[in-house]
Amino acid sequence: MRLRSLLSSKIHGARVTAAELEYIGSIAIDVDLMERVDLWPGERVHVWNVDNGQRFETYAIPAERGSGIICVNGAAARRVEVGHKLIIAAFSMSDEPIRPRVILVSDDNRYLQTLSEE
Repeated sequence: MRLRSLLSSKIHGARVTAAELEYIGSIAIDVDLMERVDLWPGERVHVWNVDNGQRFETYAIPAERGSGIICVNGAAARRVEVGHKLIIAAFSMSDEPIRPRVILVSDDNRYLQTLSEE
């Protein structure tokens, strides 16, 4: 069996609403968005900052449902500023193709649409 790392979840265009340096790691994401892309609490995510090119990995934690919160915590808070646009992605190991769940969000982190498979 040959396992490959494949995109499974992606939130495109999320805006940073807060950056908390003193929090112990992670990225808090509105649970509505997490559910739309099947992202689990504690799941490793890759975060790509569209505004400054910074990339980092952390894990997702749920923020209040419907809040629009995207809060980068801990050391990664140094890689973002409030208002920066992010791409948040998760990958899964599989020996078969995966149809990723990819969504586009508005500037206030509300679901806009499901994007086609990448």
